Amino acid sequence: MVDIDLSQPPFTLLDDSGRERVVHGVDLRYFSRDEIILEAGQPGEFVYMIHKGEVAEFDPHAPCDQSRIAHYTAGDLFGAISILKGNSRYRFVVEQESLCYAMPKSLFERLCDDYPTFAEFFRRGLAQKARLLAERRIDSGVNMAGFMLARVSECMRAPLIVDAATTIAMAVGRLNESHADSLLVGKDGRFGVVTKTDLLNALVTEGATQASPVVAIAHFELIVTGSDQYLFEALVQMTRHRVARVVVVEWGRPVGVVELTDVLSHFSSRSYMVGLELEKADDLDALARASARLPELVQTLMAQGVKLRFVMDLLAALNGRIVDKAYQFLIDPRYRDQSCLLVMGSEGRGEQILKTDQDNALIVADDSDWPDREIAMQRFTETLYTLGYPPCPGNIMVSNSAWVDSESGWRRTVSRWVERRDANSLMNLAIMLDARGIAGDTRLLDRLREHLFASCSHDELLLSHLARAALHFAAPLTLFGTLKKPRHGIDIKKGGIFPIVQGVRTLALECRITATSTLARLEALVEQGRLEADFAADLGEALALFVELRLKQQLPQLDGRQNSEEPNQIVVQNLSSLDRDLLRQALHIVKDFQQRLTHRFHLEY
Repeated sequence: MVDIDLSQPPFTLLDDSGRERVVHGVDLRYFSRDEIILEAGQPGEFVYMIHKGEVAEFDPHAPCDQSRIAHYTAGDLFGAISILKGNSRYRFVVEQESLCYAMPKSLFERLCDDYPTFAEFFRRGLAQKARLLAERRIDSGVNMAGFMLARVSECMRAPLIVDAATTIAMAVGRLNESHADSLLVGKDGRFGVVTKTDLLNALVTEGATQASPVVAIAHFELIVTGSDQYLFEALVQMTRHRVARVVVVEWGRPVGVVELTDVLSHFSSRSYMVGLELEKADDLDALARASARLPELVQTLMAQGVKLRFVMDLLAALNGRIVDKAYQFLIDPRYRDQSCLLVMGSEGRGEQILKTDQDNALIVADDSDWPDREIAMQRFTETLYTLGYPPCPGNIMVSNSAWVDSESGWRRTVSRWVERRDANSLMNLAIMLDARGIAGDTRLLDRLREHLFASCSHDELLLSHLARAALHFAAPLTLFGTLKKPRHGIDIKKGGIFPIVQGVRTLALECRITATSTLARLEALVEQGRLEADFAADLGEALALFVELRLKQQLPQLDGRQNSEEPNQIVVQNLSSLDRDLLRQALHIVKDFQQRLTHRFHLEY
């Protein structure tokens, strides 16, 4: 029996009995420098895990300068694929004297037969592997099973449906009988929702009588979801659309209703009450108190292993509500109705986790008369600062008159950027492509976006300029395909996040995709046949991995455990062997994506 650390995947995919079989079944072997452990074409007989030393992987059929494809150090595994495929495609050579644990082929194959998830770990790509590990964390209790696995179907109430002939008096009676807070009214194949508050307002302030038809006060713009969706996603929808319920629809008909109170009952941690605090905030001081709790929410969600995409969606919705409410508190309603406040950058894409610098702009209706607009925008910028959003270093804020204009003025500005095509204009176009309307009349942004698409989507030269920016930073891989390991770390934003975001943004512009988040753009690109589903999934998982690694670097700063001025710098040497392996795979996906962009937009020269 040997002393081997089995606390990391893939061994965490085994139970205690399986790990005990590993401990009793492996041997410790010594290999000298330059020794070939496994030759290309040779049948795989062992799975090796390095205890000490370094091993390189070579493709003997590739040109000499491209033959080195991987590098393994302490904690890394190799040899499993050779067993699964029958023989080795590559050569494994010792670069520094190594001690390796060797698991016999017979034991490995029995473990694969007895533990399917263990076998799947070695067969899957990056996206599938990330999902497998996430599912496993859920099953093992690390990942808030009740929170992550809860589906809408487990929480929804049966819908109370009445027809268009129902009176207000009859509707009140039905609500009292069923102890429901809302009902659905059917008319001409459509359904509208009526709440108790709607009924009260209709009778007290709107002059309706008990005999009035309830359909007259129904809201037919429903926020809907599916029964198989995660309950967490329903919470995000409620937060984003400022509603207290969503309607569950299957095959075009309502089958249930999910109330906010039902959702909150599933979540015991006080952190999930932040959304409720935001809704209750009736002044800037209350809003500031709720806003200050967002870092606590981030720490709780990440500590409990909630899927990063859910975290980003929820934080984007909550940050949007904070900015929207601040706008409501500060801006007169008549001016709110004549303008559209935009958020841009990572906030516009919904990809920020911790609060980021302010990136915002304002579109004002052409016929608007707003005499003290500059003063109001300066005050708004200062208020966001007090709410925890630092000023933008590039001054892309509504307090800068260059980012406030009429609708027609913005159209002229976009046209000017397209015509100039210099570095600053291209950057501004990219910023505007990520804009999301957060308050006011969002139709102003919809029309401006259409103008932007009409000006850019068929302009091959402009698209090639935008795509070239995604190639500006090379993936931090060596010539041999291994991770670079500078002592100060690799810049994960430049080498990983930006190439994906910029490349996907360019393809989305070409295809006139209105979604602003990178993940939603990837889904739309797959639907349009521009990317294969598997490759798009791998790009999405690569982006999520980069953001998660970056977030792990930033979180210690929230409670003072670490003070770093370089939150984007990831020190590879400090990562676990699994994180190093996933990072290497993810960066190779970035490199592949950059090559695709090069070919698509003819950037070879």
